Amino acid sequence: MSITLGSLAARFGCDLSGDPNIAVSRIATLGNASEGSISFLANPAYRHQLGETRASAVILTQETVDDCPVNALVCDDPYVIFARTATLLYPREVPEPGIHPSAVVDPSATVDASAQIGPLVAVGPGAVIGKRVSIRSGSVVGPGCSVGDDSLIYSNVTIEKRVTLGKRAIVHGGVVLGADGFGHKMTEEGWLKVPQVGGVVIGDDVEIGASTSIDCGAIDDTVIEDGVKLDNQIQIAHNCRIGAHTVIASGTGVSGSTSIGSGCVIAGMVGFVGHINICDNVVITGKAVVTKDIRKPGVYSSAFAAEPDREWKRQVARYRRLEKWEQRLKALEEKVKADD
Repeated sequence: MSITLGSLAARFGCDLSGDPNIAVSRIATLGNASEGSISFLANPAYRHQLGETRASAVILTQETVDDCPVNALVCDDPYVIFARTATLLYPREVPEPGIHPSAVVDPSATVDASAQIGPLVAVGPGAVIGKRVSIRSGSVVGPGCSVGDDSLIYSNVTIEKRVTLGKRAIVHGGVVLGADGFGHKMTEEGWLKVPQVGGVVIGDDVEIGASTSIDCGAIDDTVIEDGVKLDNQIQIAHNCRIGAHTVIASGTGVSGSTSIGSGCVIAGMVGFVGHINICDNVVITGKAVVTKDIRKPGVYSSAFAAEPDREWKRQVARYRRLEKWEQRLKALEEKVKADD
């Protein structure tokens, strides 16, 4: 697909510096662009590449347009316009309706005639597959689960049991939805498994990254609200609730019965203990460990940044001596009191 710069400017409300009849058909980085491609400049770190770019056009702000040697779409937020342009140039494939001969669909399941069921897919009893859904090879939709209209399920996804997936979901490969939560009670005979009888309720417009796991609830449901975006390899335990439009980056683990509010931004490898509540509009930086409720919006951190090895060892050594210094300080305080 190709589109003219004039059409892009009109569609997205940008100012155009250059020839409106120039057509672009693909996106590229500033450094690797060529004729027919469109790039963008959102991060000042790449500004040095602007003067030498070979793109047919660049999406940028008014502040940098004078430095651009090629056509430009001028806007307030280049990354947003880039994303919308990329969506236009690389439209999502419309699924070809039908059930592959190797798929196994239970007679009691409901599959809309417009849905696409790929090779070796299994659809269990009572499952419901909505309109224009595409389920790629090797995926499983378990008993009683439902997949909302216009959703895309990539290969080797397991939607285990009691899972309701909203409209326009994107679920990447290796995801497991609805597996048992980690519920066990120690008895005299050993660990007793606690039955996990809740489900998973996932709202509309949710994207779930590769190899992420979302456990079913122990009693009540685990809930992922509308517009949530989850990166790869995230663990969300039983009975958690993730608020609308929250984003969570790779490697984060959310322990059971934790509630995270809406509009939050959770960086990579963050850990949450169980049974805590995070309010709306919280930002948590990478590798932080959250051990108690957060009741006030803002930015929260707890991880140490990397240091040169020798400096880090000095800091650790000082930390280990803190207890001795505390004891000496208390002894001096007692001595001063005694002298008074």
